[in-house]
Amino acid sequence: MRISQFSVLHVRIPLRKTITHASHSRDETDSLVVRCELDSGTVGWGEGLPREYVTGETIDDSWELLTGTDWAAGLGGSEANLAGWLGRLERFRLPGLKPDPRDCYGNSVRTAIELSVLDAVCREAGVPLSHVTSNFPAASAIREHAPRVRYSAAFTAMSRWKQIERALKLRYYGFAAAKVKLGVAGVNDRTLLRRLRWMLGSRFDLRGDANEAWTCENLQRHVERLVPYRLSSLEQPVPHAEVGGLAALRGKLGVPLMLDESLCSELDARRAIEEGTCDLFNLRLSKCGGFLPCLKLAALAHQAGLGYQLGCQVGETGILSAAGRHFATSVANIRFLEGSYDRFLVREPLTREDLTFGRGGYADELTGPGLGITIDEAAVGRVTIRQHVVVPRS
Repeated sequence: MRISQFSVLHVRIPLRKTITHASHSRDETDSLVVRCELDSGTVGWGEGLPREYVTGETIDDSWELLTGTDWAAGLGGSEANLAGWLGRLERFRLPGLKPDPRDCYGNSVRTAIELSVLDAVCREAGVPLSHVTSNFPAASAIREHAPRVRYSAAFTAMSRWKQIERALKLRYYGFAAAKVKLGVAGVNDRTLLRRLRWMLGSRFDLRGDANEAWTCENLQRHVERLVPYRLSSLEQPVPHAEVGGLAALRGKLGVPLMLDESLCSELDARRAIEEGTCDLFNLRLSKCGGFLPCLKLAALAHQAGLGYQLGCQVGETGILSAAGRHFATSVANIRFLEGSYDRFLVREPLTREDLTFGRGGYADELTGPGLGITIDEAAVGRVTIRQHVVVPRS
């Protein structure tokens, strides 16, 4: 199998509503979509969402990375099978355009490229992308097949009446878990959690996400007010620059800590394990560099006795929703699952299939070859801002 060309697209995806948390607010997202075509004519697709406040990448930075990549050295030539391409992708590196002490700059670019190749190669082999997990040696301890998975919901910054409306819908449709954005300016977190706990009941799984809103100095004071509402975890309570201070606080807070903005690479993960700064990792495909790096991070967490969830980024289209579904249905012990918000969040999901989770958050595995989706190329054309074609010959 040989790659004949890549088409790299900068797309702008409009959202159905403005999404706000303590770090950012957006009503559209600039993303990368990569189309990979093999010599046989088989086509695969990938997607990545640059986030400057997470991995340091803007969309323009990502575009510079893509156009400066030596595609031939990394992805030129041919491989006989899926295993060969897994080895090639595991070694694939982007050019170092900026100092990168955390080894995460360019992760969204790498994700878009990696997924496009995996989709194309798995389509050519006639297997779903979830087969990657069973063929990737680093994932041997965390493999598990699940024909159906269950997503959780989310409460972002919204009015009191919107909160009440969403809580009623979650009860009616049988959801079991939700994440609540905390630390948003003008919102009383204790009042918010009291209301949600009363409406959703004592058995409903609530977890919090502060998106770096607090500091190590005031964290214990904030959390003490929230403990009575039985949060199952608290995600990224302090900025990355202060994350080392969580080691001293972790055992005093009464709630498990999850890293997100501070968990973007294997270096981040090993540092978190060595320093004891968290109880769980939030893995997000685009943030962490793709499917294979997330498998490695989940295996590291498992080996260290930590938990992990599969998260998502605001504005993911059906491409990343499908990739997340394949990850979720092939990896064991995922504590919480986020994503597949397609119909509820993006105006252009880019796929003909509706990948939105169903009643109760349940969703079935995808069994078709590759990502198991059909790209709506007319929709891709509507949202494309610029395009670049690469022929990776070697």
